[in-house]
Amino acid sequence: MTDASDMVKLYSNRILALAADIPHADRLASPQASEMKRSPLCGSTVTVDVCVKDGVVSDFGQDVKACALGQASASVLGGAVLGQSLDTIRTGRDQLAAMLKSDGPVPDAPFDGLEVLQPAKAYKNRHASILLAFDATVAALESLSQAA
Repeated sequence: MTDASDMVKLYSNRILALAADIPHADRLASPQASEMKRSPLCGSTVTVDVCVKDGVVSDFGQDVKACALGQASASVLGGAVLGQSLDTIRTGRDQLAAMLKSDGPVPDAPFDGLEVLQPAKAYKNRHASILLAFDATVAALESLSQAA
């Protein structure tokens, strides 16, 4: 495969569609917790706002300034995050990291849409950006659980 065809495969129409339509792409007016994460390698940033009720995410907002791969990951997260617990989101993040870094399986539902990012395994310089939305969400939820 040529480098050009690798890039076409990496930036598939599905990834570009996810990146163009990120759910919950507005910050919350009154979040219970917020967290910003930045990838030092590429400069991508994701800021998330969360509200929790009865141990699950009840409201969510995100500001995503990342490459298409980071945006696609944030899109999958945004589409599934409401109603999820910290443990479920942490598991999804850990499974995504394993899929990218150690050839692990696709994350379980509700984050199985992340399978679209499998071609990014070979692009280690993109892994941090892909994980940003999950890292920020886990950190925000952990700050709430520690405060309780």
